Amino acid sequence: MASYGLSAGTLILFAGRLGDFFGHKWLLIVGNLWFAFFTLICGLCSYLPRHRYMAFLMARVLQGIGPALCIPNAVALLGVTYVPGPQKAMVFAIFGAMAPVSAVLSPLFAALLAMVWLPAAFIGLAAFLAFVALVAYFVIPESPATNNSVTSVTSMWQLVYELDLLGAMTGIVGLALFSTACNLGTFDGWDQPHVLILLVAGVLLVLTFGFVERHAKKPLLPCEAMSAGVIYVLAAVFCGWACFGIWIYYTWEFYSVLRGASPLLATAWHSPILLCGIWAALTTGFIIQRVGPAFVMTFALLAFTVGTVLIATAPVEQTYWLQTFLCNIIITWGMDLSFPAATLMLSDLVGPDHQGIAASLVTTVVNYSGGLALGIAGAIETWVHRAHAHTASGTDDLDHGAEGHDDPSETLRGYRAAWYLGIGLGVAGFIVSASFAATLARRKQKMQQADDQRAGQAEA
Repeated sequence: MASYGLSAGTLILFAGRLGDFFGHKWLLIVGNLWFAFFTLICGLCSYLPRHRYMAFLMARVLQGIGPALCIPNAVALLGVTYVPGPQKAMVFAIFGAMAPVSAVLSPLFAALLAMVWLPAAFIGLAAFLAFVALVAYFVIPESPATNNSVTSVTSMWQLVYELDLLGAMTGIVGLALFSTACNLGTFDGWDQPHVLILLVAGVLLVLTFGFVERHAKKPLLPCEAMSAGVIYVLAAVFCGWACFGIWIYYTWEFYSVLRGASPLLATAWHSPILLCGIWAALTTGFIIQRVGPAFVMTFALLAFTVGTVLIATAPVEQTYWLQTFLCNIIITWGMDLSFPAATLMLSDLVGPDHQGIAASLVTTVVNYSGGLALGIAGAIETWVHRAHAHTASGTDDLDHGAEGHDDPSETLRGYRAAWYLGIGLGVAGFIVSASFAATLARRKQKMQQADDQRAGQAEA
């Protein structure tokens, strides 16, 4: 599960730069075709004579490159098409609604196709993505500025300079190694040399990325764009979507493993997300200009936290219509409120030359946080299983019971431990977002007082 988010999250920022250079339309088309090809490979991996799991895992990693190319360039296309105002806010809110809509439609069609033939779930998605790429070719207009930027490059060194390839390589590889180490630590153990080597190498490369960006003439992530306000917003987004990544994975596990739901029944239990997502998106488009994105972001973190609390405390035998139903409704507001709010806040915080950076940063954090949080949550779940198995058996064999899920109470204990991590992340994000919103409110109040004072002096 984390492999997809790892590759998608680490490449989004660089994919936005590629779109600025080669054209957002073409990167969107290439991204859909790439996504379609490796989705098809995922579906056919079960027919390999051996090494099926490793092939499937690599296909999942490469599959994530497709949406990494698509997401920032889709956001950029919307950004350059609409001028700032209520209409643009509504469009971004609708874009955010695609998360809950696809969270229901995707498993629905996948379950139906898999009932006929398991690989058909992947093949059907691949065909749909290829269709989207074909339609995009005819529907999305060309950008005349793109050809100028491409033809102005006369050498390979100039291409390296324009795309900041050194910064891209250090940043991408650093984030990938760090996330890989966090996920491998779950299964191989944090005391293993290869895990520690990957972790240290990832941290060093991320630090190198910061040094490169500080001295690059055309940095991928300009240092002047990373103000205290931007860091506040990204920290809140990271906590919220890390909480959501844990919530959605372990909720599906809860449905299928503990409550014995089929894929179709589990999709039906998730169906409130569809209608609530559309409602939340339309509401966000109306209220975000009235109450401000900082307040909306704070409410989104509260929704992430409360939704996770509800599912983490739900008994297995409890009826769906109590906590489980409510958590699906509430968590939707976190998804639909946080993305447009964070995008608009960053758009206001960075300068006019860094508007593309704002959308790319949000989408990078949204995708990367889920993969990283799942690795840590998996480590906590595994540790809880091993520790309780050791206590119950009275032996030193900590591997006993770590891989199995035979005892439902032990399985639920592991899931809840992971959800508690999500709750902690949600609370941390809520505190960060509320503090930032309060700071903005005080700043606005001081500016209003200064304006009133100047107006009074002018009248005098």
